[in-house]
Amino acid sequence: MTGPSHFAPGASIPLSARGVTVRFRETSAVRGVSVDVPAGACVALVGESGSGKTTLLRCFNRMVVPQSGVVSVGHADVSTFDVADLRRHVGYVPQHGGLLPHWRVLRNVALVPTLLGDVNAFDAARSALALVGLDVERYGERFPHELSGGQRQRVALARALAARPGAILLDEPFGALDAITRADVQGAFERLREELRVTTVLVTHDLAEAARLATEIVVLKEGRVEQRGTFGSLVHTPDTAYVEALVRRAQSAASSLLAS
Repeated sequence: MTGPSHFAPGASIPLSARGVTVRFRETSAVRGVSVDVPAGACVALVGESGSGKTTLLRCFNRMVVPQSGVVSVGHADVSTFDVADLRRHVGYVPQHGGLLPHWRVLRNVALVPTLLGDVNAFDAARSALALVGLDVERYGERFPHELSGGQRQRVALARALAARPGAILLDEPFGALDAITRADVQGAFERLREELRVTTVLVTHDLAEAARLATEIVVLKEGRVEQRGTFGSLVHTPDTAYVEALVRRAQSAASSLLAS
């Protein structure tokens, strides 16, 4: 096995999937999907439950291994990487953060730099917490259960960024938050993206969220790509009835929110 250890810390790397198919027993979760994520871009995978978006996301860090197709990180086939090394160089934030409950915040955030042998791991963790807007003096010694939902997700983002990975994978990281907290954490992520330009794949069922955060949107349905492009292209030239209905629902939800 080779590894991604040669990736320069903080340097954005491209991701790609070519003809990826994933089957679970008799069910095809992803069907011949190809997606490119240029270095520094944020691509959102949008679709309803069962569309294959999370399965595709997890192919990039080998949590899922496709039956066919090629998945690349930094122009190298992920099947040639040592799994542990790959996951230490590609940040990952699951929906509920995945923080270790028995570790304090600062130690949680320092996890990956420590595993990579960084003698300044806790300094890296302090910097990452500052990036997401959390005061290390106030929050660093707390346990995850002593934080609000929004604070936990900020800590999860900080942990994903502490080792300055070239790419991060976000699996509906804001979906469990209330509307106000969600908007606040989305704003923090926007500022991070502007500062770091880290390559990002964002899984979301919320088209409005994708429109706010992503440079490109890939709409999935039943494991296939329905359409890809900017939010504007989806709105003005939907390729399918499904995309048109998705846009209409997003616009209706936004109108209802403004009217309330």
